[in-house]
Amino acid sequence: MSDQNPPEQPSFNRPVGSDPTTPMPSSQSGTPGPPGAPGTPGTTGAGTGATPPPPPPVTPAGGTGGSGGMSSVPEPAQEGAGFFTALFDFSFNNFVTPILVRIVYVLATVALGAMWLVFLIAGFASSLASGLVVLVLGPILLVIYLAIVRMTLEFYLSVVRMSQDIHKRLPHA
Repeated sequence: MSDQNPPEQPSFNRPVGSDPTTPMPSSQSGTPGPPGAPGTPGTTGAGTGATPPPPPPVTPAGGTGGSGGMSSVPEPAQEGAGFFTALFDFSFNNFVTPILVRIVYVLATVALGAMWLVFLIAGFASSLASGLVVLVLGPILLVIYLAIVRMTLEFYLSVVRMSQDIHKRLPHA
């Protein structure tokens, strides 16, 4: 077996393309560097008061530095893509979820309200007691079901937004 390290992955505390084997300057990492390094404790003479070397340049998202062409994800289209454009995008560059979430939530609200009215009418048609039970408990159950629908839709939307955010942060070839 050879002692090769896996390819470097971007990190939140280290610029893309920087060498993970070299220590970060003490101002960035919070720990002092090796003795004798410029600007770190334990230096003598010329190293005192010297500024630490600048970090390596960070390549822009469209650059080719550091990734070696690892990302093959196509660039997504603009956020304002139309419903049918997103729906029939067979390369899946556009997400239809942000468009559909609003429509599904309105339809779910209307459907739950209509169901409550149907149950209310059926309850009063059956007997006064069952009608009163639906009248009292119906809105409580309606709010609970509406909250479940809302949380489910928010989950789906947050997954799409995380995907979009991750895609923006990935280095592109």
